[in-house]
This record gives sequence, C-alpha cells and structure tokens, in this order.
Amino acid sequence: MLRETFNEAAELYDRARPGYPPALVSEMARVAGLGPGSRVLEVAPGTGQLTRALAASGCRITAVELGDAMAAVARRQLAGFPRVEVRHADFEGWPLPDEPFDLVACATAWHWLDPAVRVEKSAAALRPGGHLAVVVTSHVAGGSVDFFARAQDCYERWDPATPPGLRLQPSSEIPSDTEEFESCPRFAEVTVTRFEQDITYTTDQYIDVLLTYSGHRALDSTRRDGLLACIGDLIESRHGGRVTKRYLHELIVATRVGP
Repeated sequence: MLRETFNEAAELYDRARPGYPPALVSEMARVAGLGPGSRVLEVAPGTGQLTRALAASGCRITAVELGDAMAAVARRQLAGFPRVEVRHADFEGWPLPDEPFDLVACATAWHWLDPAVRVEKSAAALRPGGHLAVVVTSHVAGGSVDFFARAQDCYERWDPATPPGLRLQPSSEIPSDTEEFESCPRFAEVTVTRFEQDITYTTDQYIDVLLTYSGHRALDSTRRDGLLACIGDLIESRHGGRVTKRYLHELIVATRVGP
C-alpha cells in the first residue's frame, strides 16, 4: 500500500518534512480550547510534527500511528512530553477507549484513512461539543514559479503517470472539500481556515523532501534516480542551488453534536 511507503523512510520524513504554521496550530488550539485538562486523539501523526506543537499546550495526547518506524521516531521526538502516548496501531481497527476525547486531529494524512470509517469513528471518539480538526495540505503556485514550471519537463520525461502540461494552481483556485463532514449528522458548524507558507530549500533539502512523497518512492529506481537528477540539475544550473516552495494548509474543523 502506498500509505505504508512513508514507514520506509521515517528518519528522512522527520528531518525533511516541514512543520505547520504556528498560526494554524494556535487556531486549532483556540477552537478546541486546548489546555492541561484536554484529551486529544491524533490520528496518523507520522513522526510527530503536529504532535510536538500541540503538546506545548500541556494537553494529554494519544497518537495512533500505523507505521512502526514512524511511531518509534515519534516516541523519541516526544520523549520530553510525558503526557503524550504514541500507539503503534491501525486507526481503523484500533479500539476506542471508554473516555471520550475533546479533539480528534489528523494532519496531511486524512486521505490515507478508510472513507467508510474515518468520519464515523472520529465522531465516536469525541464527546458532544468536541471537535474534529483535519489539516489538508496542497502544493500551490508561488515561490520559485519558473522552477516548478520547468520541473514538469523532468516529470513528463521520467514519470509516465504525469499528465502533459500539468501546472500548479494558485491557492485561490483550490476548492475546499467539506462535503464529507457536512453530510455527517454527527457533526455541525464546519469551518475552513486557510494558511500559506513559503519554505526555501537547498538542492539536497528539496530532493530529500521529494523522497518523502509516496508517488516518488513508488517509482522504479531507474525512473526515480533520473527524475531526481533532472530536478537537482535544474535547481543547481538555473536557480543558484535554492528554490522556494509554497504550501497551502486548510484547517477544517467540525463540531460533534448529539449524544
């Protein structure tokens, strides 16, 4: 399964993947009213990028991670937070504890969860009035615009699944998808707050980031090596060894209703 490819590069994932904008974390904490008495269930935390930021509020966090290597890195990185517990388990099959949570959070991993399970199980995990917070991350136009346009030539050459002429869209043209949450009778008051961040990478740093994406890891070694060499050469030869990438993070929050 593609979602399990991340586990093959847990240390790289922890080093290369960007964290989330502080304003996003603050908004999530504000909406959920997080504090030392709060109970949080984080689904698919990876190596704990969001977990570390949430743990600073003093809340109790149970983080359920599918990958054993990812969970091991998360435990190491979160060792300074005694109120955080990392469980190695599949969320869909993980038995919920009797005591409900105040917040269920999932960042940049919701799409990997079973659509037939994820919303209902999140609702079952929450107390009435609790919140489900999902972060959806998109790659959007911005930063080193010329680089990303030229990089498509590398993808079209080395990755046969690349649609011809594909270009990143500006964030204003990326629609928010909240139908799944709005159609569930156990949730109400669905809101979306958007955050953008630009991150500048050296050539090696950008290649490391690409190696954390499932689509790149799924390529055979010849195509992957060719693609990465092509992109690396483009950054070095035309962009002085540094490029800036723009991310759009959508914070979707739904409030649990009913008994």
